[in-house]
Amino acid sequence: MKPAAESSAAPTEETDRRPLPPGWSSYITPEGLRYYVNSSSKETTWRRPSSSAEAPQRPLAPQNSSPYANGCHSGTKKGQPAEVANVSLRKPAMHKQPPGSVSPAKRQIKEVKETKITINCVTFPLPGEGPEQQLLKPDEWSYCDYFWADRKDPQGTTSVTGFEVLLQKQLKGKQLQKEMAEFIHERIKIEEEYAKNLSKLSLSPLAAQEEGTLGEAWTQLKKSLHDEAEVHLKFSNKLHTEVEKPLLTFRGDNFKKDLKKYDHHIADLRKQLASRYASVEKARKALADRQKDLEVKTQQLEIKLSNKTEEDIKKARRKSTQAGDDLMRCVDLYNQTQSKWFEEMVTTSMELEKLEVERIEWIQQHLRQYTTLRHETDMFNQSMVEPVDQLLQNVDPAKDRELWVKENKTGDVRPVDMDI
Repeated sequence: MKPAAESSAAPTEETDRRPLPPGWSSYITPEGLRYYVNSSSKETTWRRPSSSAEAPQRPLAPQNSSPYANGCHSGTKKGQPAEVANVSLRKPAMHKQPPGSVSPAKRQIKEVKETKITINCVTFPLPGEGPEQQLLKPDEWSYCDYFWADRKDPQGTTSVTGFEVLLQKQLKGKQLQKEMAEFIHERIKIEEEYAKNLSKLSLSPLAAQEEGTLGEAWTQLKKSLHDEAEVHLKFSNKLHTEVEKPLLTFRGDNFKKDLKKYDHHIADLRKQLASRYASVEKARKALADRQKDLEVKTQQLEIKLSNKTEEDIKKARRKSTQAGDDLMRCVDLYNQTQSKWFEEMVTTSMELEKLEVERIEWIQQHLRQYTTLRHETDMFNQSMVEPVDQLLQNVDPAKDRELWVKENKTGDVRPVDMDI
């Protein structure tokens, strides 16, 4: 049986496109029934509110103002009309069901197909259910598209959020950048030692007594060693100032502090979302308890009609209505919090993506400076440097991101609002 208010409910696709009065919002139950909630007065109604003077809306009775007024919610299936909706305050002409039997309404509730699932307090659509989601940045393998789900660690004891995976990528990039600077430092030490040995060798007295044109050639050869030592010493100094130092100083200690701010901000939003979800579950249980109480009192009415039983049913219906309103408010707050988390996830993941592009381009720039200095210093070994230079010229942050995302992505399905 359908709730009495359903006769005035709007169809699944609302044909009236006029804006709702201030403070009103509309929602649709899983069965396609549209209802309205006033965020200021907390009033809920099946009828479309109107601010028109020509067609004033008659307020519904409190017990019928909510989609839950007559027990239209049960268990985990949200917004499903229940059989007790049309209970009147008289003994109904109906057969009593045997103990433990399931009413038609409850059978209908059990048959409602789930289209969404909540994992770690985040609501996702089930695979193949609802319209297909489109990527926010198609063909770019963007961070904002592939890190919505949590990922279990190899031991399977704890979960790591997709955002934490992105943060770990940033920290790992910082460490790798530091290791590159250490590598360049070792290269500088080799150059300095080589220049020192060449300079010392140029002063050697060996064969100093050679005379004639051969002696002049020998003297010039030793002098060339001194000149070569100066070239290598200059090369080592440029490596320090133009390659090693920039790699060490790029994003100093404040970078990790900034990452912690990102982490705490997103983590706080997840905690708020978990709190909202707990409130939804608590309100859902309270509604189920109120509806169960309403059904019990209705069954008592079938056995014996009395003024007291009728009053009890009125009171139970009011409590069920209030529980339904509480659940809708909790779900609305949950959806608002999840929407805020979603927006912050998109914004922050895009910022982290931008930081990674900047890091890769910064390293690319200074490693290319290394090859430029090497060319200037050692033209004879150009053939050995060209392959490195060619590979550096082909560095592509987008391709690097694509390869990394393919290997580390946690999920490309984004959160959606929870249904009542």
